[in-house]
Amino acid sequence: MQEKGTISIHTENIFPIIKKFLYSDHEIFLRELVSNAVDATQKLKKLAALGEATGELGDLKIDVSFDKDKKTVTVSDKGLGMTAEEIKKYINQIAFSGATEFVEKFKDKADAKDIIGKFGLGFYSAFMVSDQVEIVSKSFTEGSEAARWTCDGSTEFELTPAKKETRGTDVILHINKDSEEFLDEWRIKGILEKYCKFLPVEIKFGTKDESVEDGVDKDNKPKYKTVTRDRIINNPNPIWTKAPSELKDEDYLKFYKELYPFSEDPLFWIHLNVDYPFNLTGVLYFPKIKNDFEVQKNKIQLYSRQVFITDEVKDVVPDFLMLLHGILDSPDIPLNVSRSYLQSDANVKKISQHITKKVADKLIDLFIKDRNEFEKKWDDISVFVRYGMISDEKFYEKAKEFSLLKNTDNQYFTLKEYEDKVKINQIDKDKNTIWLYTTDVAKQHAFIESAKGKAYDVIVLDGIIDSHFIGNLEQKLEKTQLKRVDSEIIDKLIEKENNIASVLSKEEEEKVKSVFEAAINNKSMSVAIESLSPDDLPVTITMSEWMRRMKDMARTGGGGGMNFMGSMPDSYNVAVNGNHAIIQKILKAEAEEQKQKLAKQAYDLALLSQNMLTGADLTNFIKRSVEMVG
Repeated sequence: MQEKGTISIHTENIFPIIKKFLYSDHEIFLRELVSNAVDATQKLKKLAALGEATGELGDLKIDVSFDKDKKTVTVSDKGLGMTAEEIKKYINQIAFSGATEFVEKFKDKADAKDIIGKFGLGFYSAFMVSDQVEIVSKSFTEGSEAARWTCDGSTEFELTPAKKETRGTDVILHINKDSEEFLDEWRIKGILEKYCKFLPVEIKFGTKDESVEDGVDKDNKPKYKTVTRDRIINNPNPIWTKAPSELKDEDYLKFYKELYPFSEDPLFWIHLNVDYPFNLTGVLYFPKIKNDFEVQKNKIQLYSRQVFITDEVKDVVPDFLMLLHGILDSPDIPLNVSRSYLQSDANVKKISQHITKKVADKLIDLFIKDRNEFEKKWDDISVFVRYGMISDEKFYEKAKEFSLLKNTDNQYFTLKEYEDKVKINQIDKDKNTIWLYTTDVAKQHAFIESAKGKAYDVIVLDGIIDSHFIGNLEQKLEKTQLKRVDSEIIDKLIEKENNIASVLSKEEEEKVKSVFEAAINNKSMSVAIESLSPDDLPVTITMSEWMRRMKDMARTGGGGGMNFMGSMPDSYNVAVNGNHAIIQKILKAEAEEQKQKLAKQAYDLALLSQNMLTGADLTNFIKRSVEMVG
């Protein structure tokens, strides 16, 4: 019997349809249709388990195909199927999804809450790319007859009997002229791999020929034959759907390679499995952090019941956790997500907080179980941990127990352990604890050795966000200052009560200062005469801690005034050791030229020690050195 009619669209049901059509990317039609096919298949499996569907289930693969000549894309399943009456109810009456009735019917059965699915959900997105849509369906119920439904996107439809021998539903899209890009094998395959890679039912897209052994020939050598197999484009049982007890390390590593084929192996991972107060599963991997933050980000994929939603998860995951890689899956996040939804949804905020807690707990556990192994990984995860400590107060409170500092002797300390290590020797005259740090062990070697000469310890803070981490530490630690080891001469970095006396008179100090200013002839270099040990270097070049810190922060994206600081010319302090023997030589030299020659040599040596002597200045220094020893 043929029937024509009008699709029922009411004010209460028009909104979800509008939302579908507001998608900026039309490719989601395929995600929606395949998701519906999966849903119909899953429903059938549930009903079979409950004894409500009899007979063999058989092959339940979903088949996606296209015909370039006929300009059609077809999604076929072997799920529940529909009678003509069900098509009228579920497809024509958009307001009535059938889910309520379905659950009500089986509410007393086990796992009834899982038998919720809406064939109509997203179905109308098919009209974004189609001039006409056909449904050919046959219900699983015994004695049912197949039906065909057609519609051109208006509110009018046609429903007729159809020939279909097998249970299930075929959705045939007659692709419109503007959407012919979807009649391409690689385009369809790309969409399926993007959205449907981990759907829980096998999805077939085309076939592939494989060569397999087929006995042996007369010479007892193996024979081969060509076998055509279905090309399955998804992994229906990804590891996050399994219990951690079922999995080995190689399973997690294999899955990581499936997600990121060209990446190094991760350091370790967290398997999430939460069912209260929200549902959340997934696996998050800790990669080896590279220096480019942006390269690291957008590597976490968000799914809902194994259907891909997005890889822009910054509203679900705190910013510092964006450096992790992996999968999150939550049915509490609907497919129709939008930025405003993610930002305002209470479940999303709870998920974000929970992930932060789980990551901190995992790191604490690793630290306690095997500190030596944790220390080996520290250089690769320190950026991530410090980023979290700077940006998340709750994470800081947990992370301070396992966050490590490494000194120039490659020894590791927790924050508390390091406080205890330096609290006696590295106290200045104002009772402040001074933590000395280096950002470049090789370049600042002379300053590090000078500090070690005083039995001071120097920590290495050479990461891309350590300039921000330093400020964060100073806010948290009581009466503690961090000073870069080359930001002052050592006696000024940690000033003590007992200062070294100067062997020079005030008049001699002024003379020496004038000689060095004339020899250097550079306004960016501020000369000062200091009373240091005769064993210290004759000249030391430093940049103030404030200036260095501002410039470091500007380089790592401080913004605003920081950018201005980054563009300012460098200015240095030149500390001349008035107690060094070379100063007496300068004072005793009769010719002014000789005085300046000695001063320039001592100054160039200081530049050379910091790799600041280049070009013509370096050439002249070498010539002068040869003359002086000749």
